[in-house]
Amino acid sequence: MNPRRDSVIPAVILALGVAAAGGMIGQGLISARTADRVVTVKGIAEREASADVAIWPLRLTAASDHLGEAQAQVERSIREIRAFLERHGLDPASARLQAFAVTDAQANQYGNANAGSRFVITQTLVVRSAEPEKVRAASERVGELVSAGVVLASGGEYGSSGPTYVFTGLNALKPAMIADATARAREAAEQFARDSDSRLGGIRRASQGVFEILPRDQAPGMNAESQIQKTVRVVSTVEYSLQD
Repeated sequence: MNPRRDSVIPAVILALGVAAAGGMIGQGLISARTADRVVTVKGIAEREASADVAIWPLRLTAASDHLGEAQAQVERSIREIRAFLERHGLDPASARLQAFAVTDAQANQYGNANAGSRFVITQTLVVRSAEPEKVRAASERVGELVSAGVVLASGGEYGSSGPTYVFTGLNALKPAMIADATARAREAAEQFARDSDSRLGGIRRASQGVFEILPRDQAPGMNAESQIQKTVRVVSTVEYSLQD
């Protein structure tokens, strides 16, 4: 028996086994890379929508050295505002009183004793209506209130005194818009697959973006709240597998 020959045979067998195992591992890596071929695409869906609620804060102010006189001015202004709303086809009862405040200049130790009237009263009437077009038309004639002696102020808790237009029908649009966004994403994925000589597989994962309500007329300084007509947008992100 040749000891040298006996030691060579196991070494050859071991080498062949390692080579075979390496080949299988290599094929496994290739398969894994092939299985991991994916494309991630986005689909956008948009709809135009009209606001169905208008909220219009009217912040009035009155000033006098006598508290009773200032309050009388406020009450007269409230009557003028309710009459104005009725003239323009809006329900006067839709104007709710909020945010009443009285400022006494003499109570402010850091104030200027000669700076205007002692008492200043502010009161806000918030008009809430399901007829945004009527609110818009009335807001364009707000000068009638000024002519009637109503002193209006902007700022404060409600920001500007212009109307805010709200769209509340988003839930009714969601199903169709999600379907459209997903269809647009698939179209993009199919085009990518054709361009890369691949076949489009199934969806591996998908995520729905946040619904956005944007101004229909998008320009600097414009916001959705100030426009009755709006654009609703959603973006869906979908990941598809690719096959040879």
